[in-house]
Amino acid sequence: MRKVPSLQQIGTTICGDNADEVIRIEQISHTYAGATSMALDHVTLNIACGSFFGLLGPNGAGKTTLISLMTGILPLQCGDVHILGRTLSQERDSVLALTGLVPQDYAFYPRLTGQENLRFFAGINGFHGPKAAERMERAIAICGLEQHIHRLAGAYSGGLKRRLNLAIGLLNEPRVLYLDEPTVGIDARSRRFILDAIKTLKADGTTVIYTSHYMEEVQQLCDTVAIIDHGRVLAHKPMCELLQSETHAIAPALENVYLQLIEEEPLS
Repeated sequence: MRKVPSLQQIGTTICGDNADEVIRIEQISHTYAGATSMALDHVTLNIACGSFFGLLGPNGAGKTTLISLMTGILPLQCGDVHILGRTLSQERDSVLALTGLVPQDYAFYPRLTGQENLRFFAGINGFHGPKAAERMERAIAICGLEQHIHRLAGAYSGGLKRRLNLAIGLLNEPRVLYLDEPTVGIDARSRRFILDAIKTLKADGTTVIYTSHYMEEVQQLCDTVAIIDHGRVLAHKPMCELLQSETHAIAPALENVYLQLIEEEPLS
């Protein structure tokens, strides 16, 4: 992957005036229509600016629901989200302009080329002409798509599709980026490209909220972790503190801590 300019080099300020806290989630609860239990139960979290935040939990724990609420895909029922001093319930458009989402599902048009997809989504974000070209060039470089950008996206391998998904999420150069299982089901080479891209974003100071079932990735990348199950927060700590309980292991393993917390959680 060739070297790309950092966000600071192209003049983007990452953290704004409040560098101590970028996201504050206050008492978020959510219940789906017809459900007998809450998908999220009064979730409260603080995420520091520039941090790499891991959101862990088994399938159905509430991770995707929480991200969907934070990105405006689902309407808030109870509680609120604050990003860089702005409140989602009151300033939805300005809050979402600060964020980017890379969903687990592919979010592009398979009958368009990679370049056509990027141009279309740049336009959706309000970028045209030279500004769109600049955003596209950086996203293509970060995700290592230079050799594939003129091919139809539907013909991409699974790994290239994940990389295009990520590139689209980077077009607005978000201050806060949500990554929902960005490396699931891909080959080792594409996983390396994506992890290197994520490290570039981290070095630039982008705040990343990351969900994954690959514990080694989370342990390698994340500064802080929250573990949720049945819609409740079981742990919310810096990685180093979370691993302190693994003093008898040859190498502290996040997976051991995770499994212990999940197994101790009573069924609803």
